[in-house]
Amino acid sequence: MKKGEEKRGKPDYILLGAVLFLILLGILILVSVSAAPSLEQYGSSTWLLFRHVAFGLLPGALLGYIAFRSPLSRIKKWAPILLLGNLFLMVLVFFPIIGISAGGASRWLNLGITSFQPSEFLKITFILYLAAWLSSSVIKKNGSYPLQKINNASNTFTSFLIIIGIITALLVMQPDVSTWGVIVMSAVLMYFLSGTPIKHSLYMVAGCIGALFLLIKIAPYRFERFLVFIKPDIDPMGLGYQIKQALIAVGSGGILGKGLGMGLQRYGFVPQSMGDSIFAIFSEETGFLGSFILIALFMVFAWRGFAIARNSKDAFSKLVCLGVSSWITIQSFINIGAMLGLLPLTGIPLPFISYGGSALVAELIAVGIMLNISTKTS
Repeated sequence: MKKGEEKRGKPDYILLGAVLFLILLGILILVSVSAAPSLEQYGSSTWLLFRHVAFGLLPGALLGYIAFRSPLSRIKKWAPILLLGNLFLMVLVFFPIIGISAGGASRWLNLGITSFQPSEFLKITFILYLAAWLSSSVIKKNGSYPLQKINNASNTFTSFLIIIGIITALLVMQPDVSTWGVIVMSAVLMYFLSGTPIKHSLYMVAGCIGALFLLIKIAPYRFERFLVFIKPDIDPMGLGYQIKQALIAVGSGGILGKGLGMGLQRYGFVPQSMGDSIFAIFSEETGFLGSFILIALFMVFAWRGFAIARNSKDAFSKLVCLGVSSWITIQSFINIGAMLGLLPLTGIPLPFISYGGSALVAELIAVGIMLNISTKTS
């Protein structure tokens, strides 16, 4: 081994296997959904799959491999620059021509042959920045877990609130409150586990709950989603249509499902069948057994992610794994919970499964970094 080169062992093959299986399931259900006549405006049944692979899976695999091979010290060094660049791109979505608006939201950048959603990459760049920043403030003590203590906790708390405030403003302006929720929950968990005073985390939890209720109150469509969650039958052909159809899809799948390509809800009955509603289509076609396997794979992801964090030998690696594991687990729980009527509809995609290049690329980069961390030995 060359001088200065990090010692590497074998990556966590269980984590890698779970991710590959999730991607495979995503491709299979996208093939089924994209073949539906309701999506014929996109062209052939393979066009959406081609875009998913060409603009999501392939660049994601390449960048994930680069993240896997890159020295962690370099990733930590570049974390602030990556976040600043990401925030700059978040601002660009509001500019004409380069920014794309759809459905009342400004979340995408026009790249010509495809579009790009900076907020999806904010999940990983913010996690990397927080891990780099918080780990530099940790009072280390024999690699303790959770981390031992934070220097200058009050200053750290104030700085953390300022950063969260900037990100909140950019995401609420888009608006993308669902992404805001996932980022903030993951960030608060990272902050808590980094050795900060418990009262600071409690303050932030209370503040986030208050902010969420305010955001629901000021936006009629968010209030309507919350109202439908409380009273699902209030308007079954209007406000409650999506959740009604999603529950029909899930319930009609039975134990073994109707079979891939045999589901009826993919024929335009469930809105956003390729995006946030894809679990409902998957559940209809694969049944309880398929849904159980899918949820089990996300649980395996969480288990291995937290296990890698526990075994990591430096604060930065621990916090990165904690952040990524929290992000993927929270997002999958929110998406699946919404489709089962356990949580309000949010419009957030299902990791590794839903159609969308930006999300898949960001997720695979995060997986590459986690696998990178898992190779570190004593």
